[in-house]
Amino acid sequence: MLAEERQQIILRRLAEVHVLKLQDLVKDLNASESTVRRDLKELEACHLLRRVHGGASLLQPRSEELDMETKTSKNVQQKKAIARMAADQIRDNECIYLDAGTTTLEMIPYIRAANVTVVTNGPAHGEELARKNVLCYLIGGMMKRATKAVIGSMAANNLNLFRFDKAFIGANGIDVAMGFTTPDPEEAALKRQAQLLSAQTFVIADSSKFSEVSFCKMFNVDQAVIITDMLPDAGGSELVGRTKIYCADSKSVLESESAKF
Repeated sequence: MLAEERQQIILRRLAEVHVLKLQDLVKDLNASESTVRRDLKELEACHLLRRVHGGASLLQPRSEELDMETKTSKNVQQKKAIARMAADQIRDNECIYLDAGTTTLEMIPYIRAANVTVVTNGPAHGEELARKNVLCYLIGGMMKRATKAVIGSMAANNLNLFRFDKAFIGANGIDVAMGFTTPDPEEAALKRQAQLLSAQTFVIADSSKFSEVSFCKMFNVDQAVIITDMLPDAGGSELVGRTKIYCADSKSVLESESAKF
């Protein structure tokens, strides 16, 4: 089978199921793993798909953002592993910022540190923190319909009243050249502000976000520690030389000699 034929089959199947596993493609196309990997690499270079660990997925439009319910159902086990590792970074008596998002929400049950103060722009986070009897400040502002995150100038003014030991921030895209990105300009501005107000920032995101670029830049990859489930084949190794990366699957820490955190 010619490369063009294989690639057309890949794109047709991807349009149907949105995510394809490498081993399924090897079997269906009756081709070697190296051949299929090469096809995926060529299609990614043409911006027709995105390679992820163990396969490929459809590209998401840069300005498109999934709603809270859809996000909650995606990569559930990976998010729990990431959330547990992220919560382990919190120490007694610290003041932290928890960004609105499904993975940061998963962190709350795993918080074990004592006398922690949390500031968040996530109403759902505030409810969970109150249930856990954690002191919480919920910043005010406009709540987005889709993600329920509080954003806008009022939220920015509220946020500026605080200073944090650590901030835990979600991202839709992680790319060496383009940095950490998210679809919404106002939400990107609030995440950027939280990073500036924190002594240390962690970006928590599953491995599907690597090499993805959304519409708005938050900050550079060397301005935060990354906590993820695993280091993907595409885009992962380049990041090791730029920042510290915690991988929940192996409980390992990857760091270049030049990374200072």
